[in-house]
Amino acid sequence: MIRNYAASNGFFDEMFEELNAPRAHYQPLYENMSKLDKEVVKSRYQLAQQNFLRQGITFTVYNNTEGTERTMPFDPLPRIISKEEWAKVEKGLQQRVLALNAFLDDIYSEQNILNEGVIPRDLVVTSPHFYHQVYGIQVPAKNHIFIAGIDLIRDHEGNYLVLEDNIRNPSGLSYVFQNRFVMRKLFPDLFQDYSVESLENQLHEMHAALKYIAPNKKQQPTIVLLTPGVYNSAYYDHSFLAKEMGIELVEARDLVVNNQVVYMKTTKGLKQVDVIYRRIDDDFLDPLVFREDSLIGIPGLIDAYRAGNVSIANGVGNGVADDKATYAYVPDMIRFYLKEEPILNNVKTYQLSKQEDFDYALANLDHLVFKERNSSGGYNMLIGPQATEEEKDLFRSKVIANPSAFIAQPTISLSQSPTFTDEGIKGRHVDLRAFVVLNEIPHVVPGGLTRVALREGSLVVNSSQGGGGKDTWILD
Repeated sequence: MIRNYAASNGFFDEMFEELNAPRAHYQPLYENMSKLDKEVVKSRYQLAQQNFLRQGITFTVYNNTEGTERTMPFDPLPRIISKEEWAKVEKGLQQRVLALNAFLDDIYSEQNILNEGVIPRDLVVTSPHFYHQVYGIQVPAKNHIFIAGIDLIRDHEGNYLVLEDNIRNPSGLSYVFQNRFVMRKLFPDLFQDYSVESLENQLHEMHAALKYIAPNKKQQPTIVLLTPGVYNSAYYDHSFLAKEMGIELVEARDLVVNNQVVYMKTTKGLKQVDVIYRRIDDDFLDPLVFREDSLIGIPGLIDAYRAGNVSIANGVGNGVADDKATYAYVPDMIRFYLKEEPILNNVKTYQLSKQEDFDYALANLDHLVFKERNSSGGYNMLIGPQATEEEKDLFRSKVIANPSAFIAQPTISLSQSPTFTDEGIKGRHVDLRAFVVLNEIPHVVPGGLTRVALREGSLVVNSSQGGGGKDTWILD
């Protein structure tokens, strides 16, 4: 079935080298897939989708005219990364998260990196996600980033580049586990020639990291996962992680603050909560401090946080570090805090608040990608080469009206990977959301979530925009 696949010139192909020869670590998979009939793969693919639906593994797609709620599309051809290749990526991710964590600890205390002019002060303190309300709070273990989702892409030469950092409430980790479960259940024959790093202990690592940040090093802390509720687009992600880590899944109505201490309501009375893994945005956490109209927050939570009686993961105010304008300075953070050179490079980024970059970006709008600094999920962006004249005119007016709200980047030719489609095996663009858990040292989940742009030619892989997912194998 896969023998008719044609690798495309101009894009790095994950499975094939030039002349459609499989890369060495893909050779066994290629031979196995060549033996499988298309109808067999299609049947198993449909079983995978049914399995996701039965378990409620869904995601909200806000621009889908056929309905907003649907199963996460699953592609049965795994992405395989060699042990040697992953070793460099892993070190680069660990380095990056350590620097980002140091940056957050610094800007909410002494602000040395701003005082020394390494990063413009205005860029940080005027960011909508820099929260003066939490300035000076002593975060347990100085750990602001319990979990990070770092999005990686590969250029036409196969080099890994960091596209963006997600250190507020990165989603998608549950799909990493479910993709592996489905692959082993429905395509066990594809594993027979490979030794793939296990995901078995990863949730234990997460639980240990949450326990590590408990106030006063409490030995048996009470840990909860705070969700907005069942109508949230990532609710399955919340419920899966809470269940697998063995912690309570709670909503705001389940918690109360008394005398700067957070309690959970139980059938036996109130029980003190030590660590909250929150999946609620900062603005809605505490109506006494942020948005007064929040119905999903806990009044007094920030007061308890400031008093040191509860840990909140990820830290409040993290958004200032994954602002798309701040992103451009992460290599400088690495040099400043770690005294090291970056292992993973950024994508070239134009700061439109700078006149020179602004002039260049508007003159080259047809060739660049424009992004709103504080948007995520593939929203509020323009891909110049794929946009209509009307879309470009509209975005140009937005940029001219408020240049500092946007950044621009070259259009990167994302790598492509063979993907099962209705027309057979076709090349589709992919990225990789890698997950890093910060305990005493950073721990990288082996593999992560490979996201696939299912529409032909599309460069938008986000699940919220209709992208799918692949199992990601790290060879042992």
